[in-house]
Amino acid sequence: ATVIRYRQRSAIREVGRALGLSEDVTARLSGTVWGSRGGKELPETRVSEAGFAPDNPQIARLRDLVGQLLESPRHLSQHVGGFVLTQDRLDTIVPIHNAAMDERTFIEWDKDDLDTLNIMKVDVLALGMLTCIRKSFDLLRAHALRDLTLDSVPREDGATYAMLQKADSIGTFQVESRAQMAMLPRMKPACLYDLVIQVAIVRPGPIQGGMVHPYLRRRTGEEPTTYPGPKLVPLLERTHGVPLFQEQAMSIAILGANYSEAQADRLRRDMAAFRRNGRIETHRQTFVEGMVQNGIAEEFALQCFKQIEGFGEYGFPESHAQAFAWLAYVSSWLKCHYPAAFTCALLNSQPMGFYAPAQLVSDARAHGVAVRPVDVMASEHDNTLESEKVLRLGLRQIDGFRKEWSQAIADARALRPFESIEDVARRAALPTRAMALLADADAFGALGLGRREAGWQVRRLPAPAQLSLFAALDAPELAPETDAPLPAMPLAQQVAADYQTQRLSLRGHPVQFLRGELAARGVMTCAAANAAGDGVRVLCAGAVLVRQRPGTGKAIFITIEDETGIVNALMWARDFEAQRGAVMAARLMAIEGEIQRSKEGVVHLMARQVHDANALLRDLAQSDPRKARAPLHRHPRNARLLPPSRDFH
Repeated sequence: ATVIRYRQRSAIREVGRALGLSEDVTARLSGTVWGSRGGKELPETRVSEAGFAPDNPQIARLRDLVGQLLESPRHLSQHVGGFVLTQDRLDTIVPIHNAAMDERTFIEWDKDDLDTLNIMKVDVLALGMLTCIRKSFDLLRAHALRDLTLDSVPREDGATYAMLQKADSIGTFQVESRAQMAMLPRMKPACLYDLVIQVAIVRPGPIQGGMVHPYLRRRTGEEPTTYPGPKLVPLLERTHGVPLFQEQAMSIAILGANYSEAQADRLRRDMAAFRRNGRIETHRQTFVEGMVQNGIAEEFALQCFKQIEGFGEYGFPESHAQAFAWLAYVSSWLKCHYPAAFTCALLNSQPMGFYAPAQLVSDARAHGVAVRPVDVMASEHDNTLESEKVLRLGLRQIDGFRKEWSQAIADARALRPFESIEDVARRAALPTRAMALLADADAFGALGLGRREAGWQVRRLPAPAQLSLFAALDAPELAPETDAPLPAMPLAQQVAADYQTQRLSLRGHPVQFLRGELAARGVMTCAAANAAGDGVRVLCAGAVLVRQRPGTGKAIFITIEDETGIVNALMWARDFEAQRGAVMAARLMAIEGEIQRSKEGVVHLMARQVHDANALLRDLAQSDPRKARAPLHRHPRNARLLPPSRDFH
C-alpha cells in the first residue's frame, strides 16, 4: 500500500503536468489520495473533496491515466554500489551493460532473480551522511580546529549523550526523525550500545512485533527481565530478554527451536521477503513445536514468532545497527562540539535528511552559530567557515546559480575586490541571468546595494558583448548616484524574497508578520503551546515542515514551525479522514488540540481539529517584490513563500 500511494501521488503530479495543470492543482489532487490504503484509481469522492468537478474533462482524463499507471513500476533503478560473485566468468551467465557513468557496469537481472539462482550478491551502502562527515572533518582540518578520522572521534562523550537525551538531534544521522526524537528522552542513551538499540528499535519490525514497550519497561525497571530458558540468557541478556535483531531471531531458532544453520538462513531470507511472498508463515509450526520440545512455554514461542514476523516489516541486523549507531554518534558529536562546521557540511551535502536548509540554519543559530548572508564579496560556491562559530552562506544556496558562475566570481575577486555591479558583471563575465539571480538574492550587500537598488542596476546592464565598450566609455547613465532613491523594502517583503530565492531567511520567519492577526484569533505561538501544561487545550499555527504517516497507518505526524520554534502534532487516522483536505492542502496550518506531556518531557499536541490558514498568506504573497514587477528571471523551482514541507510515507 505504501508503494502504491507513492506511485499514485507521483503519477498524479506527472500526468497533471502533462495535461498543463498548475503545480498547486496537482498538489491538491495528489493530496486527495494521500493516506489511502491501496486502490487503482483516483477516487471520485477525493476529487470532489478537493474542490474539483469529477466530470471535468481534464480531471476525468487525469483519473483514467492515473488508473493505468498505478501498480506499475515508476522506474527500475540500479543499486548505487555493489558486486556479484560467481564461480565462472560473470559475462558467461548474464549480460553486462555499460552504465551512464564512466567505468561503471550493471547486469540485467533483478536482485530477486539472483537470490532465486543462489548467486552471491553484496550491496555496498552509500550514505549522504558519510559525505557530510567527511566534509566536516575537512573543514575542521582546514581551520586548524581538529584533525580527525572516522575512527579517531573521541568515544563515549558525556556532552554528546546529554544532548541526545534532550532529543536535540536535528541534522544528525538516524536519530533526527519524529519517532526517534520522541524515543530519545525515553531511552536516554548513555553509551554506544544504547544507540545501537536506539536506531534498531524505532523500526517497523520491532514496532509491529510488539518489542518496543516490553524493552522500555524492562530497561527502566518497570517490569522484571525474564528469559524463556537458560540456553537463551546469553543471547538475550543485552536486550533485556527481548529479541530486537535478526541475528537473535536466527540464534533463537537454532538454540531454542532445533533449527539447523541452513534452516536458520532460510528463516532469515523469508523474514526479508515476508511482505513479498509470505513464506515466513511456513515456519510457524516447526518453530513453535521446536521451542516447546525444549521446555519453552508455548505462549513465549508464539510471541517470539510474532516478533520474527515483525522483522518482515523491516528489522535490523545487529551488525547493521552497530555501523549506523557509530555514524549517529559521530554526527551527534560533531553537532555538539562543532555546530558551525557540521551545519556547513550538512548544507553542502544537500539534499539529505528530514530538514530543509531553513531549519538547519535556524537550529545552528540556536546553538550559538553566527550565520552570515550570501554576498559576492565573501561567498564561495559552497558554504564556508569564517571562524569556529561563524558560517558564511555560499552562492549554491541561490536557487539555479551555477558552480561555474561562482568560480568565475571567486577568481575575479581574488585579483582585487569588486567595486560595483558593473565590475562584477564585466570581470566575472557573468550572463544577465546570473546577475539577476544575485540581485534577487540580495547578494550585493557588501557593495552598499539593497535588493531593489541592485535589481534596478542589473536591469540596466548592457548585453555582455557590450560591457567592455560601456566600461571604457564610463557611461554616466549607469552611475548609481544619478538614480532617484528607491523606497526601502519592508521587512516582510525581504523575508518573502529570501525564501523564494534561497529557501531560508536570516532576517525573520514569514509567520512573524502574521502574529497580530493570529493573536487576534486566539492563536498562540509554538513556544507557548510547548510550555502549556499536560491536558491543556491549545490553538497554535505555523508553516508545515513535515507530514508523515508510517506504514502502520494509525497516526499522522505533523510538524509546524513559527518564529518561536516548532510544535510536533499527532493526529489519529480517524480524525485525519474527516479533515483530509485541510491536512494536505495547508502550507500554513492552525492546529487545535490537547497538549500531552510524557514523564520524560516529550511534548505532543494531540490534534483534534486542523484549519487550512493559507488565506492568511495572501497579503504576504502579494507583498513579494516579484509580484510588483516583471521578474528578472524564472526560478527553476516553483517559488514559495514558505519552505516546502517534507512528506514521507
